[in-house]
Amino acid sequence: MEYFLGILFHSIGGFSSASYYVPTYKIKQWHWQTYWIMLGFVAWMIMPSIGGWITTSGLFDILSGASFGAKFLTYFYGVLWGFGGLMAGLGIRYLGLALGQSICLGVCVIIGTIVPAAMDHKLGLLFNTTPGLVILLGFLICLLGIIFCGYAGVLKDKNLPAGAQKYVSVKEFSAVRGLVMAVAGGVMSSFMALAINAGSPIAVEAFRAGTQKVFVNIPIFVLALAGGFTTNFIYAAILTTRKKTISDFQLKEPGLLAKNFLLSALAGIMWYCQYFFYGMGATKMGQYDFASWTLHLATIIIFSNLWGIYLKEWENINRKTKLFLWTGIILLIISVVLIGVSNKIGSEL
Repeated sequence: MEYFLGILFHSIGGFSSASYYVPTYKIKQWHWQTYWIMLGFVAWMIMPSIGGWITTSGLFDILSGASFGAKFLTYFYGVLWGFGGLMAGLGIRYLGLALGQSICLGVCVIIGTIVPAAMDHKLGLLFNTTPGLVILLGFLICLLGIIFCGYAGVLKDKNLPAGAQKYVSVKEFSAVRGLVMAVAGGVMSSFMALAINAGSPIAVEAFRAGTQKVFVNIPIFVLALAGGFTTNFIYAAILTTRKKTISDFQLKEPGLLAKNFLLSALAGIMWYCQYFFYGMGATKMGQYDFASWTLHLATIIIFSNLWGIYLKEWENINRKTKLFLWTGIILLIISVVLIGVSNKIGSEL
C-alpha cells in the first residue's frame, strides 16, 4: 500500500505542476512579470505557511528548533533554485508548456536524482540491489521518454505545413532563448533536491514535535520556497521598474483586475501543491527516497505533454511526430510504474 501511495502522491503533485501555468493563459492586460510574481507570492510565501500550519502542531517551534545551519542551507539552496524556477518560467514562455517543461525537467531529473544520492552515499544501491537496478532501469527509461518527447517537439517545429498557425498558446516563441532558459532552468531547479536534503533536520524536528510522518517534509518548504521567492521578487521588481509596468495594477476594465488576481492565485495554489504532495510522496519511498525526484518529474512531463495536446500545441503534426510524442509519454508512464515496483520490492526484501 505504501508504494501505491507514493506513486499516487507524486502523480497528484506532477499533475499540479504540469497544470499551474494553464490559468495564466486567461490573464489579460498583465505583463509576464506582473502575474509571475503574484503567482509566486501565493505559491512561495502564503501557501507554504498555510500548508505547514495545517499539517503540524507548531510550525514556528519546529523551525526554531532546527539548527541554524540546516535552515540557512535550506533557504540558500532555495535562492539558487529560485533562479531555476525563473528560467523555467521563461523557457515555457518562449517554447510552450510541453516542450519547455520537458527540456527543463529532463536536465533537472538527471542532476536532482544523482547528486542527492551521491551526497547520501546511496549511489551503490542502484547497482548492488535488485530494487536499485529496477530504479536505474526506470531512470534510464525516463530519460529516453524525455528524449522522445523533446524530439517530437523538434519535429513539430520542422514539419508544420506552410501557413499553419504555429504555437497557438505561445505568443513569444523563440527557439534559442527558450532552449537556453530551459536547460539553465533544469540545472538550477535541481537545487530544490539539495534544499530538501539540507532540510532533513527540520523534518526530524517536525517528527519529534508529533507531526504525522507523511507530513514531516512540509515545513521544509517554508524556508526553501521563501528563498525562491527572494530571487524571483528581485527579478520581477527590476523588470517592473525597467518596463514601467506598475500600471498593470490600475486596469480600468470592470472586474478584470480581480479576475487576474484570482487566476494568479489559482496558479500559485496549483504550483505549491506539487511540493506539498512531493513531500508526502517522498516519505513513502523508504531508503530509495532519492528516486522520488525521478518519479515526481516523470509525472510532471507526462501531464505537461497531455496539457500541450489539449491546448493545441501539437496541432497539425504528422504521423511521425505523433509516434515520437506518444512513445515518449508511454515510456515515461513505464518508468513511473517501474520505480513504484522497485519501492515495493525494497519493502519486501
